[in-house]
Amino acid sequence: QVQLVESGGGLVQAGGSLRLSCAASGNIFSDNHMGWYRQAPGKQRELAAVISTGGSTNYADSVKGRFTISRDNTRNMVYLQMNSLQPDDTAVYYCNARRYIMGTMSYDTDYWGKGTLVTVSS
Repeated sequence: QVQLVESGGGLVQAGGSLRLSCAASGNIFSDNHMGWYRQAPGKQRELAAVISTGGSTNYADSVKGRFTISRDNTRNMVYLQMNSLQPDDTAVYYCNARRYIMGTMSYDTDYWGKGTLVTVSS
């Protein structure tokens, strides 16, 4: 049974920091790209950051320089360090695990956590 469980959300003032964690179970971690997506009220879910199996990272322009994604393959954990938070960062943050087919942009498995709420007050 594959599970992704997020934690670390909460209420923070603008300019503050939070660290989100995602615990992965079910023997999926080593060959999956791990990502953090977010969905603000009334908006579509969007990618915030992703880290590949090899450790390469990619960020949405809106979070570059403020957010850092990392993974601990020994613990099956992925983290999102969020600094200089702004009210526009308010959203439910979801952990994602996706296994891409080698050499393609297609993936054959796609798992999601239930999300953790981040609220940034002005």
